[in-house]
Amino acid sequence: MKRLELFLMVLQVPLDFVLLLCAAMSAYVLRFHPSVVAVKPVLFSLSLVDFLSIAVFVCVAWIVLFALNGLYRPTARRFAQDVIGIFTATASGLAMVALYLLFTQQQFDSRFLLVASWVFAVLYIIIGRLVVRGVKGLCYRSGVGLRRVAVIGSGSTKEAILHELTAQKRLGYLVVASYGSFTASIAQELSALSIDGIVYANPRSNESEALAALAFANEHHIAFSYSADLFATFTANMSVHPLAGIPIIEVRRARIEGWGRVVKRVFDIIGSVVGIILTSPLMLLSAIIILFETGRPVLYKNERVGTEGRHFFTLKFRSMYVHQSTGDGFGGKEAEEKERELIQQNSIKQGPVYKIANDPRVTRFGAFIRRFSIDELPQFFNVLFGSMSLVGPRPHQPREVAQYQPHHRRVLSIKPGITGLSQISGRSDLSFEDEVRLDVLYMERWSLWLDIIICLKTPFILFKRRKAL
Repeated sequence: MKRLELFLMVLQVPLDFVLLLCAAMSAYVLRFHPSVVAVKPVLFSLSLVDFLSIAVFVCVAWIVLFALNGLYRPTARRFAQDVIGIFTATASGLAMVALYLLFTQQQFDSRFLLVASWVFAVLYIIIGRLVVRGVKGLCYRSGVGLRRVAVIGSGSTKEAILHELTAQKRLGYLVVASYGSFTASIAQELSALSIDGIVYANPRSNESEALAALAFANEHHIAFSYSADLFATFTANMSVHPLAGIPIIEVRRARIEGWGRVVKRVFDIIGSVVGIILTSPLMLLSAIIILFETGRPVLYKNERVGTEGRHFFTLKFRSMYVHQSTGDGFGGKEAEEKERELIQQNSIKQGPVYKIANDPRVTRFGAFIRRFSIDELPQFFNVLFGSMSLVGPRPHQPREVAQYQPHHRRVLSIKPGITGLSQISGRSDLSFEDEVRLDVLYMERWSLWLDIIICLKTPFILFKRRKAL
């Protein structure tokens, strides 16, 4: 999901809440309008402040009903579906309020307020939906937030889809490539295009070609949609939507999408703040010891590759001698050459990621903080500022990522983490392929509860297993 879609999806919740409050206020103001009072005198005493204080709780309950009716789903919906969902949810909300007043025998004699609030709520929420759709459409027409896709196929099906995606900017697609079939050479071209998805509409393809295209999409963690005539080829979680009059089936991606990303980010912010507060005495003590042992700088910034290949700097307590640390402001080219020699001589891991055993560059206190992962505590700030997550794949250096095989790159689809499923499963003892498999399993099985379990297990694993390398 693109950032624009995610932002508008999240924005819809507070917007609906404000609109519901406005509906309640409008109904109250209308009830006390002289023309309405002249027809039906007011027989109750309820100030606007008291009415709105009650309406706040009702609005929260209605938001829950909206969610249960699918009004906040990340998947695209037709406007007619939204309208039906709004009527259903608000009618349920009205019935809920009426039943509450009936069974609690509340002294509230104003059916006008209830009905007027419902009418205004329906009207305002529909207008709000139209405004959000209009903003999204304007952004798409301006080229903002478009999903970059490649269309693969042949015949009338492909041509109809290609025409629709190109002509209808409001759909939010930008076709960056079009091919007749999926081959190994085309896969290499697609890897360099930074696409967000593939629309596969090739009824003449054999099953192996279609599966190869799906495998490519999975490896690069991009969306994969295909025309309904290929329905029998796949068995996966799917959603169906029409495009140019053709049923298009979209294979659903990992769970860390849509509201999953929102929930995970909220968990990261809360967890990182708690982590910073709890570990601040230990971080302060570590900084003082490093300063007295080997001087400044205390922190070490190392360039890593994060979500979708974006580079960022991880923060760690420096655990090596200054003149032997790599990176800007440290040992320079001599330190880099020394590191290459150590990797060739002492690396205990195969593949793109290295681990240097008995690293002579590590200080005495550096070995201690590595042993218990104290050197990684400053990464709570990385999590707080959004470049990392509490739980996820480990971030690797650009030179390591450059050696990734295509299927390894799937781990770059989510934020790297301080800890993760591979870390609590014996990180130093696992092969790189095993790490990737565990990280992909985490992405496919993600839940908030899984993140909580991994975070709770991490301290015990660190004291039990990790070695200072």
